[in-house]
Formats: sequence, structure tokens, C-alpha cells
Amino acid sequence: MQKIILVAGARPNFVKIAPLWRAFSAADGVEVTLVHTGQHYDDAMSKVFFEDLGLPEPEYNLNAGGGNQARQTADIMTRFDEVLDKILPDDVIVVGDVNSTLACSLVSVKRGIRTSHVEAGLRSCDRAMPEEINRLVTDAIADLLFVSEPSGIENLKREGVAEGKVHSVGNVMIDSLVFASDTIKKSEVLSRFQLESHKYVLVTIHRPSNVDNPPRLIDLLNWLKELSLKIPVLFPVHPRTRNRLVEAGLDPVQIKQQFPNLKLVSPQGYIDFQRLVSRARLVVTDSGGLQEETTWLGVPCVTLRENTERPVTITQGTNYLAGSDLLKADEMVRACLAGKTKKGRIPDLWDGLTAQRIADVLLRKHKALF
Repeated sequence: MQKIILVAGARPNFVKIAPLWRAFSAADGVEVTLVHTGQHYDDAMSKVFFEDLGLPEPEYNLNAGGGNQARQTADIMTRFDEVLDKILPDDVIVVGDVNSTLACSLVSVKRGIRTSHVEAGLRSCDRAMPEEINRLVTDAIADLLFVSEPSGIENLKREGVAEGKVHSVGNVMIDSLVFASDTIKKSEVLSRFQLESHKYVLVTIHRPSNVDNPPRLIDLLNWLKELSLKIPVLFPVHPRTRNRLVEAGLDPVQIKQQFPNLKLVSPQGYIDFQRLVSRARLVVTDSGGLQEETTWLGVPCVTLRENTERPVTITQGTNYLAGSDLLKADEMVRACLAGKTKKGRIPDLWDGLTAQRIADVLLRKHKALF
């Protein structure tokens, strides 16, 4: 019996873990254990995603949410170590670039457990981003690296990673989109928010570079207010962003009253959110995964960041990098609203079969040991 632990911690992890859980659960001679670190513990950021993606309740919830990065990482490491004592797995699989990814990979590698990193090799080349440190360290210590786009192969080769560790398998996030596509089409979320298809802009903003500096956050809100005078703007507000709005003296209720076309709403579940993405005229974001989802869906995306660890979304997809310059972002948004957008294409292996390719590699390597 091959024992595999799948680690999920933050909202984007659940989207990546769900296809892996299905692929390994369907395999003979495999026992899969789902561990939720609790890094995202709000129901809107966690529980609803398990329900929407068809994931079972995790066998273990480490409840390690909250606290600063050091405290959270340490709590996850301590509690995950106890789980390993109970399960004694053959494999640990971590995904993405959050604190849970780094913490659990450190613990499992030190204990000699084969550790795989899904979504390996992505680089923003910006060490001011905590996620970049998590990526670099996890890739340096993991045994198997599963890569989603060509830049990942190039980055790992440049860093001296042995070729035998690296596997180009495609994008596991797209597996979830393919799996849920019929259900997504049935969502009635647009009518709930009184929106018409392709006649609104969807916004998500949560990164420290955009929300932790009050003047920057105020500038962003003022820009969105102006944009909402031209087209409805739906802004599902991340809990972290909502806290920063309040701290900056920006009252979400008052904003909605003064600018009714700027709809500040709670975070949405996976199904409803993907329906909103798929029917948007344009997406404005600082998210990493959303750049990939819009590329697959063919929806124009303007990214409010100086860099992206997902360059394939620009070179092949529908993503535009605006940097921190809101004048530049505004020009890009105006062009997109005027229909001046690139067509883009779906990158290779973004076909909904990535989790199965990962499972095939791990199952084959396990059999080779016996």
C-alpha cells in the first residue's frame, strides 16, 4: 500500500489539490490522506472551496492559521510532524507557494520522506515577495518537481536542478476548471449581483504591494471608483484587503452607497467565482492563479504587479502586466474595454489531465522501489 499525504493550506491550494485527490483515490493500492494546515481558516476562503470542488473533509486540520509568517510556519511544521508520526507516508505532495508549502516540505524532507512540489519552477525574481522565498526553498529541497509552464523548466535548469527531478506535466489548476465546467455554467451568481455577461469588470486585490500601503490602496480605490462610472465593477474583497480598507479609513459600506456601480462583496466560492471570471469583460487582479485561469478561459486580464511568475500567460495567453502605474493600467483597461485585446492561446498540457500525469509518475516510481 502506497501512503500519500496531500497538503492544502490556502485557498489556491484547494483548487490544485482536488484533482490530485481524485486521481490518487482512483488508483489501486493507494491510501490518500488529506491534511489541511488551516492557513486559510475563514469559511469563505476554505470550507466552501472543499464543498465546491468535491473534496472530503480533511482527515487532519492543523488549525495553524493566524500569526505572523514565522509563527505560522513554525506552528504548521510542529503540527505536521505529529501527523507524519501517525501516518508514516511514502510520499508527501505540496502545491503552490504559501507558508504551508514551505513548512510541510521542510518537515517531510528532513524525515527522509519523498516530497513532491506541484507548480515548481515558477519565479517572479522578486525576493520581497514571501511567496518567492517559499518557491525557491521548496524547489531546492524537494525530490520531485512538477512544472506547469516552460519558464519553470528554464528556471530550474538555471538553478542547477538535476533533470531527473523535473517533470513537465501541465497546470493542475486547469484540471479543476475542466472538472467543474458544467456546474460553473449553471451558477446564477450574475443575476444575484445584477450583472450582464461581458458587461462588467471583475477585480481582486490582496497582495501586500497593493494593500499594505494606505496611499496606494486609496489610489486604487479612487481608480476603481472612476472605472465604475463607465462600467459595473465587481470586487470580491479578500479578508486581508477588507482589514486594510478599514485601517486606511475606507468604509466599504459608504463606498457602495456613494458608488453603487462599484460592488464590494464577500469572497465567492469556487463555482460562483469562476462563473464571474468566465463572463467578465475584463479581469483586474494581482493574483497569480487568476492570470492562468483567464488565459485558459480567453478573458482579458490586467495584472497590477511589477512582475509575474507566470510569464506564459503574457507570451501565449490573455494577460497584460501593468506594473504599479495606474495610468498604464488605465490605458490597458480602456483598450480592453474597446475590444483591442490579444486572442491568446491555451498553453501546452493545460488540458485537464495534469493530475493523472502526476499520479502516473509517482505510482511508477513507487513500483520501481519494490
